[in-house]
Amino acid sequence: MMRSLWTAASGMMSQQTSVDTIANNLANVNTVGYKQEQTQFKSLLYQNLQAKTTSANGENKPVGAQVGLGSRVSAVTSIYTQGALNATDSTTDFAINGDGFFAVRNTNTDETVYTRNGHFTWATATEGVMLSTSEGYPVLSADGAEIVLGQDANGEDYKTNLITIDTDGNLLYESNNPAPIGIKIGLYQFSNPAGLDKIGGSYLSETEASGTALNEEYDAVGKKSSLRQSYLESSNVQVATEMVNLITAQRAYELCSKAITTSDTMMEQANNLKR
Repeated sequence: MMRSLWTAASGMMSQQTSVDTIANNLANVNTVGYKQEQTQFKSLLYQNLQAKTTSANGENKPVGAQVGLGSRVSAVTSIYTQGALNATDSTTDFAINGDGFFAVRNTNTDETVYTRNGHFTWATATEGVMLSTSEGYPVLSADGAEIVLGQDANGEDYKTNLITIDTDGNLLYESNNPAPIGIKIGLYQFSNPAGLDKIGGSYLSETEASGTALNEEYDAVGKKSSLRQSYLESSNVQVATEMVNLITAQRAYELCSKAITTSDTMMEQANNLKR
């Protein structure tokens, strides 16, 4: 009887993690570049109650008798499907159409992190202006350098409102006759993006599971990404789907709770039996 208690309890803990994941998805439905997460389960060990070779007459049996001991969470996987591209009024908002990631230097740890959030801004730098995130982290170019603009060919400071980009990420100057500046926003891909480590703030770090970052400019990738200026990628969370998943997880949690209640009632009845 105790087996059923622990089995149902493991199911309740697994479903609690599922509800936590769904809640996180719903909380980030308006987070730029957020990717939906899904909880995956696997069964625990099985206990052999009867071997395949035993029978009342000593004959071989085609199947045995095994009882499972519950379930547990095996992984929480991010689903990297394309989110909708929403137009904005800012010329420093960029959306990626494809599998690429922006590269950003975390000035706190001096490490390169990656993101799909293209909500950038021009920040004042020593040599001019620098393309950075809202936290002040510099955005990296295809060459791995910070994107800093000083003076144009005429010796004048760049006017940030006249800087545009093409779909390949090349920075252009002068809206009436765009001329390449010679700087390209870096885009990077991973062989297994689901293996990236989430470190908060929409930032991801490279791991052994994700593989080494592939520079779309120099490395061979399946298909290169494209950029859209004055657009931001919304999250790929579908609220209706998450609500259905939430109801399913809640019902599974209730069923496990009911199994515990039933097991407790049966144990109570067994304890109350009189000789």
